[in-house]
Amino acid sequence: MKRRSLILGGTGFIGLRLAQRIIALAGPEDEVVLTDNLSRGCRDQEVENMLRSSANVRLLEIDLTEPTAFDRIEGVFDHVYLLASMVGVKRVESLPEQVLRINTLIILGALEWMARSGSGRIFFSSTSENYAGAYENGVLPVPTPESVPLVISDIRNPRFSYAVTKIWGEAAAIFYGARHGFTSVIGRYHNIYGPRMGYDHVIPQLSVRIIQGEDPLGVMNPEHTRAFCHVDDAVEATRLLMDAPIKNGTIVNIGNNNEELAIGELANRLLRLAGRRPEFVSRQAPRGSVARRVPALDLLRQLTAFCPAVPLDKGLAETFAWYRLHSAENPKNGKR
Repeated sequence: MKRRSLILGGTGFIGLRLAQRIIALAGPEDEVVLTDNLSRGCRDQEVENMLRSSANVRLLEIDLTEPTAFDRIEGVFDHVYLLASMVGVKRVESLPEQVLRINTLIILGALEWMARSGSGRIFFSSTSENYAGAYENGVLPVPTPESVPLVISDIRNPRFSYAVTKIWGEAAAIFYGARHGFTSVIGRYHNIYGPRMGYDHVIPQLSVRIIQGEDPLGVMNPEHTRAFCHVDDAVEATRLLMDAPIKNGTIVNIGNNNEELAIGELANRLLRLAGRRPEFVSRQAPRGSVARRVPALDLLRQLTAFCPAVPLDKGLAETFAWYRLHSAENPKNGKR
């Protein structure tokens, strides 16, 4: 049976890996359509190789914030993945009004198009940042289940601009799906990492500064911990959720809670990969950064039998090798 898949934000970090996985499993009649404005992703060699891999995959270079953007997406799709978003701590802190505008326009445009197109199921890419306010208010259990109340502790903090759009997007996806008869699946990603993820996250930031020989090495809040999830595992969990028989509005954590790691130990493991031993200097993380983040994955495992397959050391080695190869390039080339 022919399946049509649409990935909004398809040349980005998660989007490209998802597209590659869907194409690898696709039947001869299946079709995959990607959209991207290339503001964070780029049409690099990996994208070109993917586009050449099958006659049934194509890329539409469009800006989803434009009023007529979705008019260029033709036909009905079985699965739609809404990954396009303005993200990154630096952008969120320096341009919060743009985060609100861009993410809201993309989400609303996608859901209005879902209602018009008759497409069946949409995956909304949400975030563990939604839990940060609950952490600040002392009401966040760790590991964290999806049932935790979502709290914005200080609306004036620019960091919350991203979470605001994701919380609003979750609600919009649920209510649009209920009104218009499509299924919205919401995945809250937790610390996804891997090659080609950009430069505005802790693993690439540390990797690049280590590669450049920074000494002493600044490490933000080395005692903070995260449960990192390799992008291949995140993609597999996403794909399995979209195939699962679940109802509209299901919210599911996506991550890997098997290997919680302190940021100081993360730096040590990256330094071992580089063969370096500089001194550490502890730095203060930005306001709003939580001290511990680990997802509860009971619901994900119940719905999909998901089990992470990429050990952290293997994933870090792959990621560090990618940044060693690409860190000398213009940072724009690596932003996803």
